[in-house]
Amino acid sequence: MVVNPNVKVNLGLNVLRRREDGYHDLETLFFPYFGISDVLEITAGDDYSRTSASLFSRYQPAGVDGEAGELVQAISDDGRLMITIARKEGVDWDPLKDLTAKAYFLLSSDFSLPPVKIWLEKLSPVGAGLGGGSSDAAFALVMLNEMFSLGLDEKSLASYAARLGSDCAFFIYNRPMIGEGRGEILTDYPMPVQMEDIRQGLVSDSCVIKVVVPEGIAVSTAEAYSGIRPHDPEMPLRDVLLKPLEEWKGLLGNDFEKTVFNAHPELAKIKQSLYDSGAVYASMSGSGSALFGIYPL
Repeated sequence: MVVNPNVKVNLGLNVLRRREDGYHDLETLFFPYFGISDVLEITAGDDYSRTSASLFSRYQPAGVDGEAGELVQAISDDGRLMITIARKEGVDWDPLKDLTAKAYFLLSSDFSLPPVKIWLEKLSPVGAGLGGGSSDAAFALVMLNEMFSLGLDEKSLASYAARLGSDCAFFIYNRPMIGEGRGEILTDYPMPVQMEDIRQGLVSDSCVIKVVVPEGIAVSTAEAYSGIRPHDPEMPLRDVLLKPLEEWKGLLGNDFEKTVFNAHPELAKIKQSLYDSGAVYASMSGSGSALFGIYPL
């Protein structure tokens, strides 16, 4: 089974308060964006992989002496999981700690899953606030559920996903949703366009969203939170979203921008360039560094 896990953008992101568990209460509108996606294949046992041959022909494997490479492989100690990750910028994390591997381990703790192979071609940016890793994990949960007939519904899958990351649960539904709590409390949000239009990048019947990923800039969650001062917004998120898109500028904000822009002023310049090029609204997504603009058709 091969799928293409897409990313998301945040239409508004308010950090409301710090919680006793160390996390923060948020409110945001998660909006799926299909213009950037990874390639994820999961096969059972020794089944032939359609992805593997392509990956090995297009990516440079890691060296035998620990030399970094564009393609890395690992096998779990019990031999039940083999995972291969390919990324042109290199893979600098343990494949067995990738969220797709964690998704397999999480389900296998409750179900008797057979051995599998995971092939992940990482095309979405890392540290850009687009949720690519969370999407990979959520798609892996859905795939394993379907492949092995686990019988989990969306709510159950979302519960598993929330244990892997705060925005993982959103990708189980993969449609516009208000995220609250850590981001795992989700409520459907009606948009003025259908899902087939959203897949084409439309936000409304007259506006399209475009994502910009700056090269060489990654922002960790810890860095983004380092300067956060939680507060209630002047206008609740839902009230702002009801206003015409042309009125969102100055009302719909991302609380991470101040900290991240101070550390990476070039991102503020990119945001301004989006407005200069005709965007009616522009923002950083999540904790950065990706930005997006909404443009009239």
